[in-house]
Amino acid sequence: MSAERLAAGFGDFTDLVRENARRRPQRAALVLGDRVIDYRSLDARVDRVGAALQHGGVKPRDAVAICAGTSIEYLVAFLACLRVGAAAALVSPYVPIATIARMIEDAGARIAFCDAQTVASLGDADAKVSAEVLAIERLGDYGSAGARPAPVELQPDWPFNIIYSSGTTGEPKGIVQPHSMRWTHLQRGPVYGYDDNTVTLISTPLYSNTTLVSVFPTLALGGTVVLMPKFDAGEYLALAQRHHVTHTMLVPVQYRRIMAREDFARFDLSAFRVKFSTSAPFAAALKEDILARWPGGLVELYGMTEGGGTCVLAAHVDRHKLHTVGKPAPNTELRILDDAGREVPKGESGEIVGRSPAMMTGYHRQPELTRRALWHDPDGKPFIRTGDVGHFDEDGFVVLVDRKKDMIISGGFNVYSSDLESVVAKHPGVADVAVVGVQSERWGETPVAFVVPRRDTQLDAKALLSWANDQLGKVQRISDVRFVDELPRSPIGKVLKRELRDAYAIG
Repeated sequence: MSAERLAAGFGDFTDLVRENARRRPQRAALVLGDRVIDYRSLDARVDRVGAALQHGGVKPRDAVAICAGTSIEYLVAFLACLRVGAAAALVSPYVPIATIARMIEDAGARIAFCDAQTVASLGDADAKVSAEVLAIERLGDYGSAGARPAPVELQPDWPFNIIYSSGTTGEPKGIVQPHSMRWTHLQRGPVYGYDDNTVTLISTPLYSNTTLVSVFPTLALGGTVVLMPKFDAGEYLALAQRHHVTHTMLVPVQYRRIMAREDFARFDLSAFRVKFSTSAPFAAALKEDILARWPGGLVELYGMTEGGGTCVLAAHVDRHKLHTVGKPAPNTELRILDDAGREVPKGESGEIVGRSPAMMTGYHRQPELTRRALWHDPDGKPFIRTGDVGHFDEDGFVVLVDRKKDMIISGGFNVYSSDLESVVAKHPGVADVAVVGVQSERWGETPVAFVVPRRDTQLDAKALLSWANDQLGKVQRISDVRFVDELPRSPIGKVLKRELRDAYAIG
């Protein structure tokens, strides 16, 4: 029944979860280690927390922050927000505590569910927030057993969630995804074989859009989500075999670590239907290796958390196009623009912009930033700028050339170079700095800082590296510092970061 309801123009995701609880109450919904929560228990827990949120004053379209690692409680809290019409504001727990506080405040959250360490840190004088902060580990004590929230009639334009970038300085950037956008994501589920026998293995963070596009179709259609709080290639393979996993979402660096294991062939992965990848460049040779040795299809998704321009490469179908990111997804329009914002002829490279039914509402409380993220065609239709440079090949597949935005994807986490540059630039011995992502066997990419020292200072690279990393979050740390006399720049003054990456590769 859920598949039929998904085909409708719009619906309430948590109604699908409740339907699964009625239809197959003892079916496992969430698994983490030895803990198994069936759909009946999940639905009851979501009701209990949802009723408590309403009792605490949370109203439709309010925000409730969640800042924690992967857990069953995380998803219960998320679903409870949705059931009462509130937006879940998702904050990484791996950034400095001052950044966490800024994001919770920016969301205007009435309540914040945080892990115990964050709760303790937010008690410091410099990191206080106006939200009521609750330990997510104690979510089972929140609310009254058997309580049910008052029903809420969701609207398509209401915010489903706010996903925050993990910057360390300046104003946080919250991407508001409406319910209509998530419903579009859910509708793709049956196309990729999601059903009530699906078992999806998740090893990427729950505050990432990368993860959620696989979690929600599984729960909507009555499948099982197996949670892995910390990725380890060997443990991943063991879980996949033990649970007869059918679906997964991994970033390329995770695939690389899995395929590099000498014992890969001894694991039974025959239950896999489809494996997904997104969030980072995916080497054609790695795709070939996966297709050759790992059963099931392989689908690469190219797009942004902001939505708009999405491409899909069914690698197991289009094996001659592994160097591309596929074709535009159904109901997606992509255009390629030159620097003046004009469309370029087919085959020429330019910035990729896109529009689709799955688009963000905007950046939370930042209308000017939202305006700059959009391009409008002559008919006034809005397209979201990707910041990526690419072109269409002769068959309509998209080939990525480079990224305009200086985002580094390290271990599956988005790291913004401008945030790191802002930190390094505060050092009194630094005259100029640029941070780029370089290839890393361990992380996929890793940040490297190119620094122009002030002439009147004696600057030590190791000391500067340590100083900067002390102020950065765990997933943002810089791996190396290189001193240069000056940064390469274009005639208009833009730092030519590609030259820095090339210079680092040469050594």
